[in-house]
Amino acid sequence: MAAQWPGWVTGVYWGALECTGTAQGVQGKGARVPVSCAPRVTAIPARWSSALGSILGIPSEKPSDTLGQHPPPVATSKEEQDRLLRGRPDQPHNPKVLRIAIIGAPNAGKSTLSNQLLGRKVFPVSQKVHTTRCKARGVVTHEDTQLIILDTPGLTSPFKAKRHKLEEAMLTDPWDSMKHADLVLVLVDVSDHWTRNSLSKEVLKCLSQFPQIPSVLVLNKVDLLKNKFILLELVTELTEGIVNGKKLEVSSAFKDNSSSSAKSPVQITQTSPPEKGDNTWDNSSDARASESRLGTEEAQQPKHYGPRDLKNMKGWPFFQEIFMLAALHGEEVDTLKRYLLLQAKPGAWEFHSSVLTSQSPQEICNNIIREKILEYLPLEVPYSVIQVTEMWEEGPSGELLIAQKLLVPRKSHMTMLIGRGGKVISRIVQEAGQDLMNVFLCDVRLRLQVEVKS
Repeated sequence: MAAQWPGWVTGVYWGALECTGTAQGVQGKGARVPVSCAPRVTAIPARWSSALGSILGIPSEKPSDTLGQHPPPVATSKEEQDRLLRGRPDQPHNPKVLRIAIIGAPNAGKSTLSNQLLGRKVFPVSQKVHTTRCKARGVVTHEDTQLIILDTPGLTSPFKAKRHKLEEAMLTDPWDSMKHADLVLVLVDVSDHWTRNSLSKEVLKCLSQFPQIPSVLVLNKVDLLKNKFILLELVTELTEGIVNGKKLEVSSAFKDNSSSSAKSPVQITQTSPPEKGDNTWDNSSDARASESRLGTEEAQQPKHYGPRDLKNMKGWPFFQEIFMLAALHGEEVDTLKRYLLLQAKPGAWEFHSSVLTSQSPQEICNNIIREKILEYLPLEVPYSVIQVTEMWEEGPSGELLIAQKLLVPRKSHMTMLIGRGGKVISRIVQEAGQDLMNVFLCDVRLRLQVEVKS
């Protein structure tokens, strides 16, 4: 049982890592975290299937196992992490590398997707916008290939940045990441019916400034759509009807029969090249029955788009591929990961294979705690909390001891952060401690103190 640390307004959460497969909290409610201690390696299949391939009926092979090894833990010591980052990377015989920038509107799920690709949560995730405040790098190492993921803040306008009192880095970091990228993933939240039908002007401007960088459209949160047929309409709008140099033609004839609960098949036909004839595949629809024709034909090379053209554009006609997934649940993320691994080009690794992220352990800890504060405090209150780390050291049994002070501007904010009977701050400590154990793969004892800053 963990010793109580007197003088603090919260309890202490800590847990023990067991190689039998769980990490269990001793205090609190004993939350359990799945931990895999035996690495598994699988080969990358030669075939993969994007969403566009599925729409056109291109067959795919679903792998029987997940990609790669169990990702390495992050070093708990800043000195050890710095040594790995500054040291010379280990290089395989024929190394390959791909730098990936993930851009999109705030709260589109960029950090969630980054965490799923990495296989471990190192980037903060929250339902509130602007959770990611600066760029950070994640590293996926698989056999002879290294993917470098550039997780960036959501693209926003200078007006919105000023209104939310955001740092200048929130405006410049996405653009800086694009300069170093070999491929860009544009993430769109299809569950947001207010924004899903068009790319934001900031995203279009960013893409138009770097037309030489290959781009891929990723439709996220597709599990939240009841009518999956909407995805076909979104594909047409977000791509301006052009994908990988091919023109897409989508026409639909809805058969709305509200009196019948039977589901008629959706017919998707590839009409180009015309000399090969038509091929039809049957698929089930989750909503009303419909007939759809999806045709592809050679499209003219799109012209260069200037600022005036962007004002009238809703989508981007230079996407090479389209993927549809649910990043929160990891659905189809491995499909995207395989595609990214196959896009890697010969080149030296930038990071040691033991590196998972360029962040320091203290930065990861701060972000995880701030993520929980964002989740539990209302409106703009979380953005005014200042975090001060007062203790970061290894305990007598190898556990990580962390003590942090949370400074708030008002006493009312302190009351909200602590909660009745300390329930809110206790949940923050418990959930943050659980996440930190999963990052560092060691026992974590976390304590938080809340004060009104003078």
